[in-house]
Amino acid sequence: MNNATASTRGKVLPIWTPEDKTFWEREGEAVAKLNLWISVPALFLAFAIWQVWSVVAVGLPALGFKYSTNQLFWLAAAPALSGATLRIFYSFIVPLVGGRRWTAISTATLLIPALGIGFAVQDNTTSYPTMLTLALLCGLGGGNFSSSMANISFFFPKERKGSALGVNAGLGNLGVSVVQFLSPLVVTAGIFGVFGGDAQTIVKNGQTLQVWTQNAAFIWVPWIALASLAAWFGMNDIADAKASFATQATIFGRKHNWLMCVLYLGTFGSFIGYAAGFPLLIKSQFPGINPLAYAWLGPLVGAVIRPVGGWLADKAGGARVTFWNFIVMAGAVLGVIYFLPTGPSGGNFTGFFLMFLVLFLTTGIGNGSTFRMIPVIFLNQKLREIDTRDAAAVARATKEGNTEGAATLGFTAAMAAYGGFFIPKSYGTSISLTGGPEAALYVFFSFYLLCIAITWWHYARKNAPMPC
Repeated sequence: MNNATASTRGKVLPIWTPEDKTFWEREGEAVAKLNLWISVPALFLAFAIWQVWSVVAVGLPALGFKYSTNQLFWLAAAPALSGATLRIFYSFIVPLVGGRRWTAISTATLLIPALGIGFAVQDNTTSYPTMLTLALLCGLGGGNFSSSMANISFFFPKERKGSALGVNAGLGNLGVSVVQFLSPLVVTAGIFGVFGGDAQTIVKNGQTLQVWTQNAAFIWVPWIALASLAAWFGMNDIADAKASFATQATIFGRKHNWLMCVLYLGTFGSFIGYAAGFPLLIKSQFPGINPLAYAWLGPLVGAVIRPVGGWLADKAGGARVTFWNFIVMAGAVLGVIYFLPTGPSGGNFTGFFLMFLVLFLTTGIGNGSTFRMIPVIFLNQKLREIDTRDAAAVARATKEGNTEGAATLGFTAAMAAYGGFFIPKSYGTSISLTGGPEAALYVFFSFYLLCIAITWWHYARKNAPMPC
């Protein structure tokens, strides 16, 4: 049996050498793209479930739930807290279980919070601890990102990783925007009939309306089931991607793992944190504005531009794109502060919203560029340690570099996801202590300055230790 036949027969790929151009052109690219295009909708659904509370929490008071503003911010932030923690474990699971198996299983677990929320919101006497538990279970969706990105990184050669990871994450990130856009629409009709439960009555602008809030969660159930089946029957496991936890755990001793955790916290952590807190921030600072009419546009911009960030990084270099991107992010934060009601402008929603769109745009570009940096850094680091004329040593170094790069992709994603908790909670704390969110925003601005310094010194300057 030749290598071409052996590599693509069955669900486990015993031979996978994407850096071999002949193999890649003959069969590798087709297999890699199939796995990518099944991974994308699964990750899209994971993000939708992860962020469904950012929409549901805004509407709970109108349904008669007696929760304080701080409790509502906790509900919006809790999925990020649990999702970030789960990502730590999900970072290392693909080489242990297999990408196909884990994508199918982890996608199926999204049914738990989707069904739970759908039933819980129909009863406004549901206790706050129950709601908080369901919010934490939404973190199952957040965890999936780390395993998904680690899995896809194994399928593509070095020069294509930025674009592939950008597509997987960018289109997956669209789940955040779509859930914020779609939820206000699907709750207006009993689209599931007798299976969807009774309507709730709310008063809005002096009018009595019927809504089906449960639809915001139930709408994802059939798609989750389909995506799970597609992953199980359509994706592949890579035999060479198998690695023990001990092998992957070597990243904890790698300096660049921790440096990239900081940079990815600045990009993806900002994206998911701003997305989670944007509706409530608009509602608290501009009470006359309907937050759900605008909030979904920010995550949409950030998600759509992410593949462009990966492509730019492939072309111009990840470090260069990341460096200039953080400079723009720092400036955009100052712009947001300027247009706040308590800022120098006296409050201007148009300026505030446009500055946030710039922030979302730069988080998306930075998401793509930083995730291109990681696999390149770890592969180059391994190749520096060997004689590149030795084919066996190159193969061994490539496998080790890809394994460490994939583990780092997952682990940095885990650390960055805490931004989804920190940012909304920072808003709430800043507002309660100072009356406005400016203190939180100045902290974010200072953090971006740190990211600029790290990127320039280690990766972007002339004669940098690890140019990428």
